Amino acid sequence: MLPSAYAEKLPAPTGKPVLTISGKIGNTNVGDKAVFDLAMLEKLGMKTVETTTPWYTGKVRFDGIPLNKLMDLVGAKGQSVRVLALNDYTTLIPMDDFYKFPVIMALKMNGEYMRVRDKGPLFIVYPYDSSAELQNQIYYSRSAWQVSKIIIE
Repeated sequence: MLPSAYAEKLPAPTGKPVLTISGKIGNTNVGDKAVFDLAMLEKLGMKTVETTTPWYTGKVRFDGIPLNKLMDLVGAKGQSVRVLALNDYTTLIPMDDFYKFPVIMALKMNGEYMRVRDKGPLFIVYPYDSSAELQNQIYYSRSAWQVSKIIIE
């Protein structure tokens, strides 16, 4: 079932696409993929995570889409998520992470949309300060920035 933001069917993007999800998904809008522009992602409802990170000094505020909600929206049926970034970085994230922790796909940092040169337009952020378990290289390496594609495996 789709979230109330998309009660009937996932619409095609009307703005510039920023994220393509493919692989083992049940809800698509462009061929066998789910393609999103920023407005579509924001319509899903934003969540805020304030946390320190290894990449910035001090606490940073990130606003983004809960990844469990995004996975539910596209009908993800896999065990893992392969994330591909504009800078050719790739990481593999267990799907369970999105249901165990409040991980977000951040669109904004400190209230501003993130530009590509500032790790945008999309950045996977874990709430690192919420648990000592998240404060290690395993979770830091899963926190891809400049995200452009997700493949459900």
